[in-house]
Amino acid sequence: MPYTRGNNQNIIVGAASFFIANYILGSGGLPAQSANTSYREVLSNSANFRNVGYTMNGLDLTFTPNFGEVSVDQILDVAKLYKQGMQVSLKTAFAEATLENLLVSLAYKSSALTGTKLSSAGQTMVLGAGDIGECPVERGIVAVGPGTGDCDDSNHIERIYAAYRALSIDNVTVSAKRDAASMFEVTFRLLPDDETASYGKIIDRSWTILS
Repeated sequence: MPYTRGNNQNIIVGAASFFIANYILGSGGLPAQSANTSYREVLSNSANFRNVGYTMNGLDLTFTPNFGEVSVDQILDVAKLYKQGMQVSLKTAFAEATLENLLVSLAYKSSALTGTKLSSAGQTMVLGAGDIGECPVERGIVAVGPGTGDCDDSNHIERIYAAYRALSIDNVTVSAKRDAASMFEVTFRLLPDDETASYGKIIDRSWTILS
């Protein structure tokens, strides 16, 4: 094979669509893929997933390993490193300042949100202080973005990011400003599931439109 500088189709640029499930996904909790349908459409047609709508600043998936050190007398640097911890986080910003998105950002239970804003009584989210021993709310997350840098194939090749157990852990600010849109910046801590001890998975796939 002759030398090439690289493959520009492997340079991926573009935002992902963000979906939330109000339960822990687990390794078998994802809807089945369809050979003739984008996974965005599959999730949109699932009653178990909700599209959060517009997001800002994309999606950041961060892996933070922690290593221990073994020092010995004969060398000044460490003689060995060993992995002793791991953290994975997912960060985005919800640009649609709905109460449904705020509920997820604050890791509140679904029961904290009642009513609908289209009714005269309105939609209400109770800002509860919590209680001793209250369990944190874990949710599943699936994001679907471009899987190639080729503009001709970008609509038919996609990358799926699935997080089995996601827990909102960072500060959330609710604002109303004259010169800035209201949005919720949220950081999710990902936890491994019990069955496979994995945080989730990333899938690159293609689909074909039926003629």
